[in-house]
Amino acid sequence: MKRLVPMLLLLASCGQPLAPPARGPATGLNADPASYRTAAASGAAVYAVDSGASLIAVTVRRAGLMARLGHEHVVASHTLAGFAAPGLGRADLAFRLDALTVDEPHLLRDAGIATQPSPEAVAGTRSNMLGPVLDAQRYPVVSLHVERPGDGALQVAVTLHGVTRRLDLPATVRVDAATIVADGTARLKQTDFGITPFSVGAGLLAVGDELEVRYRIVARRWKAPGQP
Repeated sequence: MKRLVPMLLLLASCGQPLAPPARGPATGLNADPASYRTAAASGAAVYAVDSGASLIAVTVRRAGLMARLGHEHVVASHTLAGFAAPGLGRADLAFRLDALTVDEPHLLRDAGIATQPSPEAVAGTRSNMLGPVLDAQRYPVVSLHVERPGDGALQVAVTLHGVTRRLDLPATVRVDAATIVADGTARLKQTDFGITPFSVGAGLLAVGDELEVRYRIVARRWKAPGQP
């Protein structure tokens, strides 16, 4: 057991460091879908996501018999992109997995996590997350299609890891002529999307299946190119 504990800790933080996450709006996404251009040209109110003002933060909790030896993490996207047309009852949003950040100090504090992992542990966590867990090379983008707003919730088709699930996400939505702001917190299970939570030592040290997702989406009134 004395030799097992440091081995588990080493495995839990191992992984080749990847390139630092990109900043700014995500690349590789359809930034100007034709349907929203058409809607805006016909006079519908269309809003474009403000990536710099929007945030998706996912809190990842530890699990397993040796959970106390592991770390809890916050993974975040600052590069959400997409469009919303509230009058048409829909929105399409997406972000790239390779642009995710891990364990920003202020987000850890917001999640009630007191410890700050070392830079080496953060790099290892990000490598494991994008590699064997999320398979980001094969499934680089997470997309969200809001099918219609409900009563205190957004009915959203979430596509992650090649799997689409329709979910009711709790939300407070405020809309005016210039801006849309949507805030909420939801709980998702990795296994619902075909993801096997990371673990070592036959599950003695593991990542919990359930994720807490906190989001704030800000979108601003948009005009299609050439629209008066």
